[in-house]
Amino acid sequence: MTAQPAAAAARATVYGYPRQGPDRELKKAVEGYWKGRVTADALRETAAELRRSNWRQLADAGVHEVPTGDFSYYDHVLDTSVMVGAIPGRHRAAVGADALDGYFAMARGTQDVAPLEMTKWFDTNYHYLVPELGPDTVFSADSTRQVTELKEALALGLAARPVLVGPVTYLLLAKPAPGVAADFEPLTLLDRLLPVYAEVLADLRAAGAEWVQLDEPALVQDRTPAELSAAGRAYRDLGGLTDRPQLLVASYFDRLGDALPVLAKAPVEGLALDFTDSAAANLDALAAVGGLPGKRLVAGVVNGRNIWINDLEKSLSTLGTLLGLAGQVDVAASCSLLHVPLDAAAERDIDPQILRWLAFARQKTAEIVTLARGLSEGTGAVSAELAANRADLASRARSPITRDPAVRARAAAVTDADGRRSQPYAERTAAQRAHLGLPLLPTTTIGSFPQTTELRTARADLRAGRIDTAGYERRIENEIRDVLAFQEKAGIDVLVHGEPERNDMVQYFAEQLTGYLATRHGWVQSYGTRYVRPPVLAGDISRPHPMTVRWTAYANSLTERPVKGMLTGPVTMLAWSFVRDDQPLGDTARQVALALRDEVDDLEAAGTSVIQVDEPALRETLPLRAADRPAYLDWATEAFRLTTAGVRPDTQIHTHMCYAEFGDIVQAIDDLDADVISLEAARSHMQVARELAAHGYPREAGPGVYDIHSPRVPSAEEAAALLRKGLEAIPAERLWVNPDCGLKTRAWPETRASLENLVAAARTVRAELA
Repeated sequence: MTAQPAAAAARATVYGYPRQGPDRELKKAVEGYWKGRVTADALRETAAELRRSNWRQLADAGVHEVPTGDFSYYDHVLDTSVMVGAIPGRHRAAVGADALDGYFAMARGTQDVAPLEMTKWFDTNYHYLVPELGPDTVFSADSTRQVTELKEALALGLAARPVLVGPVTYLLLAKPAPGVAADFEPLTLLDRLLPVYAEVLADLRAAGAEWVQLDEPALVQDRTPAELSAAGRAYRDLGGLTDRPQLLVASYFDRLGDALPVLAKAPVEGLALDFTDSAAANLDALAAVGGLPGKRLVAGVVNGRNIWINDLEKSLSTLGTLLGLAGQVDVAASCSLLHVPLDAAAERDIDPQILRWLAFARQKTAEIVTLARGLSEGTGAVSAELAANRADLASRARSPITRDPAVRARAAAVTDADGRRSQPYAERTAAQRAHLGLPLLPTTTIGSFPQTTELRTARADLRAGRIDTAGYERRIENEIRDVLAFQEKAGIDVLVHGEPERNDMVQYFAEQLTGYLATRHGWVQSYGTRYVRPPVLAGDISRPHPMTVRWTAYANSLTERPVKGMLTGPVTMLAWSFVRDDQPLGDTARQVALALRDEVDDLEAAGTSVIQVDEPALRETLPLRAADRPAYLDWATEAFRLTTAGVRPDTQIHTHMCYAEFGDIVQAIDDLDADVISLEAARSHMQVARELAAHGYPREAGPGVYDIHSPRVPSAEEAAALLRKGLEAIPAERLWVNPDCGLKTRAWPETRASLENLVAAARTVRAELA
């Protein structure tokens, strides 16, 4: 196919860009501010310089229109709450006293005031702060940040497009505020919110904005007729304003479905749609509604969520088809590049040939620019880029790293029996209780303990050769002894070794499995100042040697109490990696499950009686459309059972999930057939416990009573109150007491105090039950 020049030259753009900087400068500045080492002015200047650097990089690469407003100190949904004045009552005093400190108080909480709830941004591993709204919510416009950042970009001589979370998505992401009836629907506030957006749009126009992007990813989910009607009304109202910039309504992560005709006929000047494989149906749907004559279409043909190079010829073919469906076709990634690392060129330890298969944010930007040029000038203008791209795609397809016949043969031989425990839960639980001898309301933690500077230094010293393996292992052994001693003194019933040897719950395993690649600089924001380096799943997976047995066995040798073996489950290993796109996810999950099954079997053989296989990503990876979910849940739950089903009846299998909406997957949680599940519940006030009860969940559960994503220390009374709430839904003989999540990101003083209070709460409630 030879793309013909469009009537107007195609423009290259992006919806958002990584915020952290090449050396995570934003993380360091924000955390320095929290610790009092960085002033507010210094933090603001660091942020401003990172924004300027990002815009210059984009413009130098050939991007015609840069985004503004996508940058955030913590979270863009929290920024939207500030923009529309939706400040929870408990935080108003802090915000009034100091806007920046109040902002962080909403995100992290204080000792006296709880933070906003946090959950996953659609089916990504990014977390947003959930807006709290009620019938008494009064919105008010504050466009200061949005206007300031637009003016910064315009001052550099750049064409800039502010990006805002759209009003419909903002309300659909919100929840009833504490004390508001659970059946309150925030979308009923739409007519109250739209005038605030109108004011912000007017402010941006006055500041020089020609276009403003309103992100509406919630519309790619299944929506009721009433919700679609609300979306139509919102964009009729906003489109009908006279004092506004041109409006680009953006969707991503999936197909728009019934929302596409609603937006297509709205009086806005443009739509941005996802045209990657997961949303390919948008192309046919756009044709079915007659296209967007006279309007701008921003075509997301470069995958903004994965790190594999684009098939440029395939994308040009899609773009060529779109030329006849809109008045102007521009080129973009499918979503914000927030979800990928900054620059693959910074990776020095990956084979140069393999590196050519990878595209991080900078490389994706170059792809977008190439596609825009090819669309405008014809394929001859980009023939060299197309030839190089074909060669790189062919290199990956024929590489031996992607195919291991032994792994594939083992996966093909799996039977249904391999995924079933030898006894049903009712029989297993009796054996486990007799074997473990735990008290009522047993206490435990999720797995990790604080990752101190000393631990990170030890790993750096080992890599640099400043200490040898024996010296490193002595440091790890010392840490494990200290962690176990604290837990025994605090009175925790089921211990963990604290995972001091682990850099990350996915990367640690990926570095020991075949088929994975690790990066040095591939940082991606998970939430706030928490960044992770997702490994790259490039080929078939196997486990050459045990990964955790050495340290778990050592911990078991130091105590008479049970110590949990700790593994990351197969779905989470996929979800928190950049997964291969050349075979079905279910096939890859089965390979990972078999590798982990070997580890589970070895842990049990070494005397481990409690084994936890974490699956926090099970809900996160749930497809956005209900029609796509059964197939996903089938292979996801099968992979977990395949990992865990080979153990004896008296070996207790735990799993853990956090910071997601669990109500959609309670049946899948049941289908995992784990003996115990621990879940995030503190910020959501035990909502998940009620959801488990409504389902009739028959197994043991530990809804968290300590919110570890906040630096505040919950009192024993607060934890006991949450436990009592949990007991309203889960019988005492099946209720565990634990934090919401691992303690890796917390400091030791708050960890000690919080866990001591957690144990005290368990003892108090045990006494009440007795």
